[in-house]
This record gives sequence, C-alpha cells and structure tokens, in this order.
Amino acid sequence: MKSLDRAGNPSPWRPDQGNGHYRNPVLHADYSDPDVVRVGDDFYMTASSFGHIPGLPILHSKDLVNWSLINHAIVRMPLPGYDKPQHGKGVWAPSIRYHDGRYWIFYGDPDVGIMMTTAEDPAGEWSEIHLVQEGKGLIDPCPFWDDDGSAYLVHAYAHSRSGIKHRLRVRRMSPDGMKLLHEGTVIIDDPARHPTIEGPKMYKRGKYYYVFAPAGGVEEGWQTVLRAEHPFGPYEDRIVLKQGNTPVNGPHQGAWVELASGQSWFFHFQHKDAYGRIVHLQPMEWTQEDWPTMGTDIDGDGIGEPVQEAEKPDVGGHYPIAAPVASDGFDSDRLGLQWQWQANPKPEWYSLTERTGYLRLFAQPNLEGSSSLYESPSLLLQKFPALSFRTTVRLDAAGLTGGNQAGLILFGYHYAALVYSADPAGGAQLQLRRGDTEREEVVWQRRTNAEAVGLRAVVRDGALCDFYYRADGEKFERVDQPSFQATVSKWVGAKVGLYARTTENVARGYADFDDFTVEEATGNEEEG
Repeated sequence: MKSLDRAGNPSPWRPDQGNGHYRNPVLHADYSDPDVVRVGDDFYMTASSFGHIPGLPILHSKDLVNWSLINHAIVRMPLPGYDKPQHGKGVWAPSIRYHDGRYWIFYGDPDVGIMMTTAEDPAGEWSEIHLVQEGKGLIDPCPFWDDDGSAYLVHAYAHSRSGIKHRLRVRRMSPDGMKLLHEGTVIIDDPARHPTIEGPKMYKRGKYYYVFAPAGGVEEGWQTVLRAEHPFGPYEDRIVLKQGNTPVNGPHQGAWVELASGQSWFFHFQHKDAYGRIVHLQPMEWTQEDWPTMGTDIDGDGIGEPVQEAEKPDVGGHYPIAAPVASDGFDSDRLGLQWQWQANPKPEWYSLTERTGYLRLFAQPNLEGSSSLYESPSLLLQKFPALSFRTTVRLDAAGLTGGNQAGLILFGYHYAALVYSADPAGGAQLQLRRGDTEREEVVWQRRTNAEAVGLRAVVRDGALCDFYYRADGEKFERVDQPSFQATVSKWVGAKVGLYARTTENVARGYADFDDFTVEEATGNEEEG
C-alpha cells in the first residue's frame, strides 16, 4: 500500500504501515519545533519556518499519523529586511491553540519579540502578525487560557540575543491575547540540572498546571515536565523522555495531545543532520502520581525512551494514508504549498500563466557583491521529504540567453546544482556547480545541443546525493562526480528546488520547468 500526497502522487515516506501500526518518524521532513492541537476530530500542526516564505505551515490530520500540508499562516513577512534572506531569523518555535472559537498561533522572533496571529479557519486567511510583547531574545511563547477566563503566557529566552538559555517565565496575558500584563514569575532557572531549557508548552490536567519543556540542547537533549498547583508555581520537575539506548537522539520539544478516546500522545522532533528536525509520535500515559510517561521505559529507570513502531492512535475510525505534497506538475495558477522562497517573493521572479502547465522562472542576478547562491532570495525550495528519494524535473531552456543558467539545486550551507548554462558565445553546457556561503565553482560540464533536458537528483540514506541528466536519449546518465553530502543551513535542514540566474546585473531570460516529481529512489535511476 503506497502513501499518497493530497495530489494523489506516491510519497517516498510512509509512516502508516497499513496494518493498524505506524512507524516513526511520522513526518520525515523538517517540521521543526512542532506543536499540535485537537479540535473535535481534527488535528492541526504548525512548526518553525525561520526566514522562509511563506511561513508558519499548517498541517492537518485525522489520526495523528497521516498528515497533509493545507496552508501557511504567514503569506508574506511584514517586517523590514525580508526582501533578502534572513537565515536563522524570523519564526521560531510556535504554539497553536484553539480558544473562543478561534485558532491562535504565538511565536517568538528573537530579534523583535513575541508575535501572534489568529484565524477562524486554519485553512483560510490568518490575521496580520501582531506584536504581543516587544523584547529581544523573547522566544518560544505558549498561551494558556484558564477555566476562569484568565490568560497566561509562558516563554523562554534566546541565548544568542539575551545571554540566557536556562530560564522559563510565566506572565499574565490579556484574555484577547493582544498584550502581556506584567513581568510575571520565573518558574525554573537551574543551569546545573537543565543547562538549556526552552520550547515550553502549558496545559492543565486535574489540579495541576503542567509546563512541558525540552532541555539539554537540540542534538542531545531530553524532555522535561514541570507541574504546580498554581500557574506561577512553585513548580517541581521531572525528566520524562530521553534517548537511552535508541537511535533517536535528543527526543524533545513538541506537543501533548489528548484524544476523545482518552488516550494521550506526544509529538517531538529529532535533529537528524541534513534532514533537519523530523517529527516523531510517542504513546503517552499518566501515572497514579499524575506524571506523564512517554514512549517505553526500556531500561526501567522511570524515564521513557522513543518507540520505533506502535499501534496507531484510537481516533474512532480509519482514514486514508496520506503525506504532504512534494511533486508539482505546475498545472495550477498557484505554486504548491510545499514551495518556499528565501525571502518575500516578487511577481517578476516567476509565472505560472505565461506558458500553461509550466513554471517559468525569470533569471535573476546574484545579490550585489556575492558569487554564491546562498544569499539569493529567488531560490524556490522545499524540504527533503524522506530518508531517500529522487526528484526529477523537465527543463526547457529555449528562453535562456547568454550568461543565463537554470536548474535543480540541493541547498544548505554547502549546495550542489545541476544546471543548463547558456554560453554567451552561443551553444550551451550542462554543468554541476558546487558552492557554499561565499563561493561557487563548476566541477563538471559537458556540451549539449538540446534545449529541453531532464534533470534528476537522487538522495540516499545519509543524505548522500548523486545527479543524473537526460539530454539526447531515453535514459538518464549519471554525472561522473563523487556523491555530494547535503548539509543543514541555519537552523533548517537541506532543501531541494529550482532556480534561474543571470550573470548580468538585471533580470534577463527565463527557464520553463515541468513535472517536478518526487518519488522513492528505485535503485535504477537511469530509467526515465
């Protein structure tokens, strides 16, 4: 049984095993710092998007295992500076909640403060971003509305901006979510036991207020839970999830979800190098002493460890296997939701209407003073969707003029791109170009007389990547170069996508792309 995305295309990652069980991760993609809310029989997830636009992805599920990307809460970033890349800035660790008939997302911008947006329909239009509390270094906010109507907000601090990384604070908030009312109370500040603590999520169960908070750092940390009988404490704390003897490093930061059936589940991420922060789902139970336990306690020390496979959540029904869309035939007048730019997009960068069924990218100049694509705002990128996969695209280069290049790119601090390069003196070359944050070089090339070519990138376990091209025949040929090791970028995993660039100072020329397909790597990558 294949996992299908919302467009009906086979997905290269399938968490639902089709036998009543699922495997982790449920999303093998960089949905960093996930948070989830249940509203009736529906579940909605959001995640960090940093400086990539559109931002604040909204995913939907009916069973916590099969997810579809349905929207973004931020279509354009209204803050200054986002006409060019803002690597690692922007949207950090959001929280999503449902209150008073509306959906709410709060997030921290480490350079600005605590931000909020709201909507009646998560798949519809979200409000303009509102600054709840100005403050450099205020991050990871989570709102909480109590039974008596009073409102609170818990947040952490960004060490890079404030010098603090081991402190959580709870503040009173106006019930409309528009402002914080006072400085509040520090509920934990214990660098010896929790050298880094952040990403808090606030809940209430019975007589206790709980703050779920990751500690110990992204790559090697653990999940901590604090509880108290009053929102301002005093709080006691306990470690409830750790890596232990499993391959899942740093299991922490996510969301507790309680089902109508009474079951509890916990989402968290795993930092997996080039793949980014992928999303796991853990079964969760409550002890007689009212502490949560997550995963399974393999070594008997009272702390849970992540499971690799489990029985699916009891949601009272069976739902189709699904996955976020990755492929795009460019048959719509709007880009698929999977695509993000490195900055606020401009209309002159692309068109989906000038040639029906194609994406036209207009060749853009490099940022002034840069010979690398790292600071290029007009890269069109999406997340790596699986442990291994292949992506193929058809490129019509008839619109490229001399000095233009366009193609398929695997992007991070280090990047590689298989491109069609139009020669100013006439003719063209297929090139493999490699670069980093400062420079770029051609490592392979061959002449071609074709104007229409097929480009393919194959990503294998470990994020080792090979490129293939088809210019004159039915089969793809492998680019005769060592495999490229994909890498992270600033706080995000590697991405795959498209671009068109000119060596001139103004945009000139264009490339047409069709049938961007993402599928399982077959092991026979020369076949069309």
